[in-house]
Amino acid sequence: MNRPRPRRDDIAMHAPTPPDLPHIPVVDLRDGGLAAHVRLDPERARGLRDDCLGFFPPGIGLAIPAGDALARRWLARSASPYVDEIAAMAATLGVSGVWVLNASYQWACTALAREEGGAPWLARTLDWPFPGLGRRVTVARLPGAAGDYWSVGWPGFAGVLTGLAPGRFAASINQAPMRRRTLHPWLRLYDMAANALAAWPVRHLPPDHLLRRVFETAADYAVARRMLENVPVSRPVIYTLVGPRPGERCVIERTEEGAAIRTDDTTAANDWSPPRPAWEARMPANAFLTRSFAEAAAMSRVRQDQIADFDGAISKDFDWVVPPVLNPYTRIGVAMSPATGVLRVVGYEADGAALPRPVTAVREVICESA
Repeated sequence: MNRPRPRRDDIAMHAPTPPDLPHIPVVDLRDGGLAAHVRLDPERARGLRDDCLGFFPPGIGLAIPAGDALARRWLARSASPYVDEIAAMAATLGVSGVWVLNASYQWACTALAREEGGAPWLARTLDWPFPGLGRRVTVARLPGAAGDYWSVGWPGFAGVLTGLAPGRFAASINQAPMRRRTLHPWLRLYDMAANALAAWPVRHLPPDHLLRRVFETAADYAVARRMLENVPVSRPVIYTLVGPRPGERCVIERTEEGAAIRTDDTTAANDWSPPRPAWEARMPANAFLTRSFAEAAAMSRVRQDQIADFDGAISKDFDWVVPPVLNPYTRIGVAMSPATGVLRVVGYEADGAALPRPVTAVREVICESA
């Protein structure tokens, strides 16, 4: 099927080329771990919390302490080994919202795993309606029993959504499609609430906490793949995983205790591939109550096809981040290679525009094996 490709002038319009943009911080957390991140940069952590709360209507902040209490109880009931760390971060910052952020898992993304120069690369965007995520993104070097790894995240967040372990693997998370009991757009809120209630008694690891444990303990791509396939998770999730050698790339589509693996079509865009009955592709927040079930599936397919059909190199220009991969909620672009140890990150914000633009310079980190 012939699909329209982005015009070169569109690519240039969105390329992160301005030389005066701020740099993304790279912090070494091998002494103290993620709990030390908020001690090193409390202003960045509090600023992100304020930006996220500012997305909601006035007065919503009054409900955040109650949300924190629910999130803390749910995480304490899960199999996560990082609950004490989240408690330490919340105590350090002294503000509400840390527990809510760490239990949110409301991310949408597009990911591509492919080979360039004889080695796999993983390219991904992360989309979320909250402002501030692109402006305040950080790269953290972290320790693990299997070796050091680099996580693209924020101070105050305990999980891993995007990471690179040089010489071992790189991986990212996409939010899985929504389990639907209804089809009407107005009833999506009902299905979301029903899914949250269904997850309440689950004792498994949150998906982002499992990915962190994999980075800490998996010695190579094969071990990482087995863990991401088989360890039960508290919510459905899509993992994209690449190793340092040719052929080491896959997409792992997870339900709580099941898995489907793709090793040929290694792109992901918040839907199962092929789609499954009673599961609906994720969609932008501005279309949550209006877009039909079929329209959501079609848009997810377009995004997945767009990134799969990109025939350029995964370069420093991030010229693969164009519509529809680029959308009003794109906050981060990442490209990484476990074979070379190259990790590139750029942050995006809309700042009132129709589409986000880069708000940071492209940060390239050469990650060495521990």
